[in-house]
This record gives sequence, structure tokens and C-alpha cells, in this order.
Amino acid sequence: MKKSLLAAALLAATVPATAALNVVATTSSMGVLVKSVAGDSVKLTILAPPDRDAHMLQARPSMMVALRNADLLVSVGAELEIGWLPAALGGANNGRVLPGTPGYFEAAAQIELIESGRAADRSQGDVHPMGNPHVYMDPPRMADIAEALAGRLASLDAANAAKYQAGAAAFRKAVESRLPGWKQKASGAKGVLLFHKDVNYLTTLLDVPVLGYVEPLPGIPPTAAHLKELTDRLKGQKGAVLYTSYQPGQGPDFLSRSLGWPKVRLPLEPAVGASAEEYLKHIDQWVDGVASGK
Repeated sequence: MKKSLLAAALLAATVPATAALNVVATTSSMGVLVKSVAGDSVKLTILAPPDRDAHMLQARPSMMVALRNADLLVSVGAELEIGWLPAALGGANNGRVLPGTPGYFEAAAQIELIESGRAADRSQGDVHPMGNPHVYMDPPRMADIAEALAGRLASLDAANAAKYQAGAAAFRKAVESRLPGWKQKASGAKGVLLFHKDVNYLTTLLDVPVLGYVEPLPGIPPTAAHLKELTDRLKGQKGAVLYTSYQPGQGPDFLSRSLGWPKVRLPLEPAVGASAEEYLKHIDQWVDGVASGK
């Protein structure tokens, strides 16, 4: 009897009272939020590679496996992942992380989106009626989302609630400490040409105008006529051409040469596994790009 009690005590000492939550983030920016809020209290898997356009991915078996074992799914939302996430969820057959359940967390649903309320008219290109989904380019909004995520994690894992709240608070403090410097650096920037409407949250935050887009319509490749219209309209002005690592460079190259503007090509997402500090350095680079258009 004493031996069996001792064995039970030793077993209890080696097995944690509750297993760590399995959290799946759709993108590396959502992974930053999970890592910043939860640290090593959860097991994190990221579905989308950061060097690919999250609009254009396809559901893969590896995504389904990760989702099948998930306790919480953290998505960007606002239809950014509409082309692949529903199919991946269907293949995973995990009711715990379906939309409408406590195991499904959508970042875009936690904040007010810019460019919302637009008609879903295919003649206007690849539009998002719910609003612009690229919320991860707005660090203060990310801080709001982090607080909401801390609350959701606490509801699933009450034992670590204080840690989640502290993580969200630390993320907000780090963002707020950077914000004045970002605004000062971008002050006086004349404007930017973007490839797609993916950096609009940052330009709005910095109060820098978007002077046009390399795409004639969202998701539509640039044409020679459209590029000529941009150069004719912007000739003699100052600005910068900003585009992402996965967007083709021919249009930005032409505009940079024709206008005499600097061009800056950067990843839209931070690296997989990026910390809060690495995410903020990622935003630093984009702010530098915006400021190059003075």
C-alpha cells in the first residue's frame, strides 16, 4: 500500500496539472501576438509562411494536422485567409476552433477597421467589404488585439491569466515607447506609392498620404497605361515607392526610375517565431521606408 502511494505521488510530481494549450496562428504576425502575450505557456504553430501572400495560399495537409490538434486558432480575419482557412478547417474536423466557438479568435473582429463598408464588387478588384485586413501594420491596434487575446487565453487557461495580462501590458508599453519616434521620423514625408493596400494602416498612423498604387485595382497586375498615368500625375513631386518581398518588382522599378524616387522592398510579415522586439524592428524598417520619401 505504501509503495503504491509513493508511486502515485512520484507520478503526480512528473505530470503537469494541465497541459499547455495548443495554439495555431495563421500568420507570423499573429504568432507575434501569441508569443508576446503567452510566452512559453502555450505551444505555438504558424500556418502561413511570411514570404508568401496570405491572400493567395492553398490549404495544405500540414495545416489540417495542426488545426486538428489545436485548442485555439488565432486568425487575422476580415477575409484575409478566406481562400484557404475554411478548407483547412474543414479538413481538420476540429469543432473546438471553428468560427463562433471560444477556440476561434479573429484579430480584425477586436478593433475598428479602416476602409470598411465597401461593396463586394468584383469590377473593383479584390476588395474586402469588412474592411482592410492588414491590421498587423498598425502596432497600436495590435496592442488592442493583444489585450483581447489575453482575455481569450485566460478564459481557456485561468491558471495563467495573470501572465497573459502582463504579456499584453508589456506589449502595449513597448509599442507606446516606439510611437513618438516613428511619428517624428515620418514627419515631413511627402507620400508613398504602394503596390497594394497592405501598408495603409501604417501610413494612416503616421499621417502620410498614399499617392497611388502600382496595382490599378486591388489584386489586378499593373498595366503600362496605369504606370504611365502614375508617372504623369506625380512627376516633379517627392515620395517613395514601397512594396513587399513577394510582389513583382518591374512596376516599382519603372516608377522609381521615372519619378526619381527611392524604392524600398521589405517583407510584409515578420519572421516566424519573431518576438515583440523583432516585430517592432520590422515596423522600424517600414517607417524608414516611408520617411525616405521626404
